[in-house]
Amino acid sequence: MNITIHHNTTYFYEHFSKKSIQLIRMTPQNLAHQRVVFWQLNLPNTSSRGFDGFNNVCNLLTLQQPHQELSVLAQGEVHIDNGTEYQIDDSLPALMYLRQTELTEPDAAILAFCQGLQAASVADLQALSAAILVHMPYQTGITHVGSSAAEAFALQAGVCQDHTHVFLSCCRVLGIPARYVSGYIYTNSTDHLASHAWAEAYVDGKWYVFDVSNQHYAIQGHVQLAVGRDYNDAAPIRGVRQGGGLERMEFTVHVSTIDQ
Repeated sequence: MNITIHHNTTYFYEHFSKKSIQLIRMTPQNLAHQRVVFWQLNLPNTSSRGFDGFNNVCNLLTLQQPHQELSVLAQGEVHIDNGTEYQIDDSLPALMYLRQTELTEPDAAILAFCQGLQAASVADLQALSAAILVHMPYQTGITHVGSSAAEAFALQAGVCQDHTHVFLSCCRVLGIPARYVSGYIYTNSTDHLASHAWAEAYVDGKWYVFDVSNQHYAIQGHVQLAVGRDYNDAAPIRGVRQGGGLERMEFTVHVSTIDQ
């Protein structure tokens, strides 16, 4: 499957920002199941490219001149191997993904939810994924990017980021290494047109996909941008700025197959 992506993000500031620094993880890599046909990242200034501690491609963008808006355009085509069921990735020890973070730390409610659950197989984790979606159906406008797994679980609603954080929290409680994945998904649904998020869990030496929001457990349709312990490690854009006042973000995302 060849997937085409056009993702434009623009930040508007109430006043002029004197300067800003942005870390951008919006460049996919060639993986065993994923081949980048072409990719273009358009930024308002020259950036430096490197890799972060999770081996994600990062562009560091610095704007030293006053600006009242900032636009990032990522677009390209990525081929996904439909015959792949899992990833093999030994670049980092899987055990590091057992460590909870501020965004995944379980509270008493999550710990109680995990009691009696099995985590011996992929099927067990699929059942966990389904139970999470039943407890907290997909709903926008309830949480924000800083919401923790415990907060979203208590609200009993959330979006893909929240579902992923709760799934990671539960997996780690159950002794299963699990990581956060940011990227895109090709789907007929219009619910998840922004940058998507899902989890991967480490079972028998292999990384399996667990897309809680879509109840989708295959690599097919997913384009991986970055991985990490949680959203903060894999966020497409994170940065700081000096001045500017209130911020407003607008985005457009188009994800389609090559024959559309």
